[in-house]
Amino acid sequence: MNRLVLFTLCSSLLPLKAAEEHPAGVPAAKALAMLVDGNDRYAAHRETHPDASLERRAELTKGQHPYAVVLGCADSRVPPELIFDAGLGDLFVIREAGNVVDDVVLGSVEYAVEHLGVKLVMVLGHEKCGAVTAAVNHTREAHISSIVKAIEPSVQATKKEPGDAVRNCVLANAKRVAGQIRNAPPILAHAVHEGTLKVVAADYDLATGRVTILE
Repeated sequence: MNRLVLFTLCSSLLPLKAAEEHPAGVPAAKALAMLVDGNDRYAAHRETHPDASLERRAELTKGQHPYAVVLGCADSRVPPELIFDAGLGDLFVIREAGNVVDDVVLGSVEYAVEHLGVKLVMVLGHEKCGAVTAAVNHTREAHISSIVKAIEPSVQATKKEPGDAVRNCVLANAKRVAGQIRNAPPILAHAVHEGTLKVVAADYDLATGRVTILE
């Protein structure tokens, strides 16, 4: 790459990095309460649809300071901004089928924690998850097999539990992924150890619209 072009690119990134490096962030307990309150409104169909104004959009051109990370499933029935009655710039959302974690997901969470000041990460599983169902049924279709492989430890951990196998695995998978994030070195594990980051697992009920904190 031409050195002038490289210098221009690097220079353009400096103001953004300086503006967003280590902001104070919303405390984890308050962030969790905001998520719970928003979900209560959604479940009761009393949404306020906050932070959706033109003014909010203009404000966000200067930078973002979301109050929580939500790692959720790509399932179309589980959009975090809706089920937590949140608006533009409120949530740092990462969505992958089965709410699984890999290096790209960990890097995304690290960015939110290290550069945007987020203090709370929620791993959100949900009822009747198709990715978990595929894992329980040992599906091996094309690239879906990579998702199945990521969920397989949760399948093995719950295969002897009584009741609905998919339901058991959904709950175990959310908890296990939350544990993976908590223990991911160097940034996330350190932040958890220092008490500056909280990671929780949760479950979403499709029929009621309610989120239950699992940990």
